Amino acid sequence: MYTTLKEECFEANMQLPKLGLVLFTFGNVSAVDRERSVFAIKPSGVPYEKLTVDDIVICDYDAKIVEGKMRPSSDTKTHASLYKTWDSIGGIVHTHSTYAVAWAQAGLDIPIFGTTHADHTHQDIPCAPALTDDMIQGDYEYETGNQIFNVFAEKGLSYKEMEMVLLQNHGPFTWGKNADKAVYNAAVLEEVARMAYLTLQINPNTPRIKDSLRLKHYERKHGVNAYYGQGC
Repeated sequence: MYTTLKEECFEANMQLPKLGLVLFTFGNVSAVDRERSVFAIKPSGVPYEKLTVDDIVICDYDAKIVEGKMRPSSDTKTHASLYKTWDSIGGIVHTHSTYAVAWAQAGLDIPIFGTTHADHTHQDIPCAPALTDDMIQGDYEYETGNQIFNVFAEKGLSYKEMEMVLLQNHGPFTWGKNADKAVYNAAVLEEVARMAYLTLQINPNTPRIKDSLRLKHYERKHGVNAYYGQGC
């Protein structure tokens, strides 16, 4: 019944180890079907080399299993909350990729130093504060989604323009119009995190990219008169 959705989710998940974004079982991808109000997600704790299309679990926006024999990812409630609240998202990725996690563990936004960053988003990549004790002891995965919403509201960010976030002491979440784009954003986030780290090792006083160049690179790819690439 959900074969195409499961295949999309499976193929996106299999990109994570190929891109060096996961070790062992440290990550997950989901893909949504908006017409049927369900999403497909990787099962919990299954090594990528053993994962099959049939293992993929289908859940609704309340994180309840619709189809599947295995337990879904432990992050399923976070995915469900994001899909339920942000209705333009088509896919979500969570990893524990090294450099993104390092910034998250430091509890710092990733500064926008250069055009690689600006090609994808024109602001610092936010790091949401660590969850409170009450949030951790309550519905933890659901509250993780709330913490993402909170930091976007506090910083006045649009999830359509900023398709990535860090959670302090935890790691990155990315999303996009589909699962493939969410994986792409996860790879971009890891590379931008690595570049920012190396930049500060070379020069701890490096200033952020100047506004004119920052906006030029973002607008030429995402603006009303964008001219990057080949169009539709």
